[in-house]
Amino acid sequence: MDSPTVLRRRLGSELRRLRERTGLQAKAAADTLRFSATKISRIESGQTTLKESDVRALLELYGVTDEAELRQFISLTRRSTQRGWWHDYGDALPDWFQTYVGMESDASRVRAYEIELIPGLFQTADYARAIFRTSPSEQSQDEIERRVKLRIQRQEIFQRPDPPAVWAILNEAVLRRPVGGPDVMNGQILHLIDLAEKYDVKIQVLPLDIGTHASMSCAFHILSFADVPGEVVYVEALTSSLYLERESDIAHHELAFTRLSESAMRPQESLSWMQELAAERHGRDN
Repeated sequence: MDSPTVLRRRLGSELRRLRERTGLQAKAAADTLRFSATKISRIESGQTTLKESDVRALLELYGVTDEAELRQFISLTRRSTQRGWWHDYGDALPDWFQTYVGMESDASRVRAYEIELIPGLFQTADYARAIFRTSPSEQSQDEIERRVKLRIQRQEIFQRPDPPAVWAILNEAVLRRPVGGPDVMNGQILHLIDLAEKYDVKIQVLPLDIGTHASMSCAFHILSFADVPGEVVYVEALTSSLYLERESDIAHHELAFTRLSESAMRPQESLSWMQELAAERHGRDN
């Protein structure tokens, strides 16, 4: 069964298609219904829980009168208000990150470029715990453990009948920095190798000695979906995030990702490099 996030995205995509078919600009639709332009944008990008009354008003504005089509939209709206499993972690999950977790759980493909961190889908519990302990926000040990549990539960998507293809490009500094200490980092590197050998996971290491590259200052994720048109670029800051869906923004990040992949070590070379790094660390610590 589709999760509420993907249902909202499907519904938003259809509502956008209907609006564009009528020739209405988003602002004109918002003004007619006394909505804000931001509300229309969030509805069409699937970033807000939909009210049945809002959907009915939009469908009426867009000239949808067929009873069967109306029933289908309303059914989809009702199903999209159900809770996803991640809502049980509301106390440990910022509002701005809930949308990402929902999208990630529905994605058919995830492409990630990381400058400083192992992607959440790849993190071991010890690595995640070390990251959360250094967060600038005050957290109790119980809160930290809740966040670690959520991070590990996100990784259950690899056990789905149709797990996503995940392709990550990691700056070499991500793997050199001993997060949590040498033992934790060694375990994390070995976990990356294990994931790449077991699942549809491709990892490339971007060497420090290549100099300048296509995304010097920004980590980003590109998410694709099997049954929803379009892709989403996710960019995270300390206390907020951006979800980019304009074709020009997506094209820019896809080009950057392609160039990064061309500059990085090949996947097999990257695995060999990580194995050597782990062995080097192990030998140094013994």
